[in-house]
Amino acid sequence: MKLRELRNLDKDDILEMMGLQTKSSTAAVVGGTIGIFAMGLLVGAGLGMLLAPKAGRELREDLRDRFKRIPSDAEDAVAAMGGRESAPNASKPY
Repeated sequence: MKLRELRNLDKDDILEMMGLQTKSSTAAVVGGTIGIFAMGLLVGAGLGMLLAPKAGRELREDLRDRFKRIPSDAEDAVAAMGGRESAPNASKPY
């Protein structure tokens, strides 16, 4: 091996010549795992909506209604955890 060739070597090349390799960081492993999990969630949600037993318009209306109820449901949950006996929106039909 010539000196010119040594200048072009990087860390991975030198480690490979010694039979070693770089270790992946924990953040890279966790980040990849979370990314794959998020992709699975999105695919599952999409398939669930495609295979839902309701028509598209009905499903969108139901989802819209549920999303509109989130703030009041959150207030009810906080009120229930706070020890109030009756929450203002406690008996809502789902």
